[in-house]
Amino acid sequence: MIVSHEFSSMTPQEYLEWEERQPIKYEYVDGFVFAMTGGTLPHNDIAVNLTTALKKHLRGKGCKVRMADAKVGVSKNGPFHYPDVIVSCDERDRRAIKLMQYPCLIVEVLSPSTEGFDRGDKFKHYRCIKTLKEYVLISAEKMSVECYRLNERGK
Repeated sequence: MIVSHEFSSMTPQEYLEWEERQPIKYEYVDGFVFAMTGGTLPHNDIAVNLTTALKKHLRGKGCKVRMADAKVGVSKNGPFHYPDVIVSCDERDRRAIKLMQYPCLIVEVLSPSTEGFDRGDKFKHYRCIKTLKEYVLISAEKMSVECYRLNERGK
C-alpha cells in the first residue's frame, strides 16, 4: 500500500541504490518514492494461494513465479513496482537477482487504499511492458476477479 512520498526527486539509479539500504520497500514513479506497507491477512492469503497454484501449474515449464518482494521494472528507468504476484517465462528474468523486467502475468490483490492506483496509473505503467500478456485484479473484500488479456491487435 502506498503511504507517502515525502522524499525529493531522485534518478532511477539513485532509487535502486538507495532502496537496497532501506528497511521497507518503496515503489518509484517519476522520480519520487512511495513507501509500501503490509496488506491484510486475507490479502496475503490470496497472494500465497495464487502463487502456490501457479508454481504447481507451471512446474517444469521454465517460468518463474514470484510474489510480494519481487520488484518489476517497467523499463530500466522505471517506474518500479511491487506486484502481489508475477510470472515470467523469459530467460532474462530466470537469472534476475534484484528485479524482473519481462513478466507475462502480473496480479494485484486490491485493497480500498490501492484499488484506484492499481486500476489507473499502475495499469497504465504495466501496459508499457512489451512481454506482459495478462493483468489480473483480485478483490480482497468480495468475490471478484478481473483479467485483462492482450488481444490479437496488441490492445
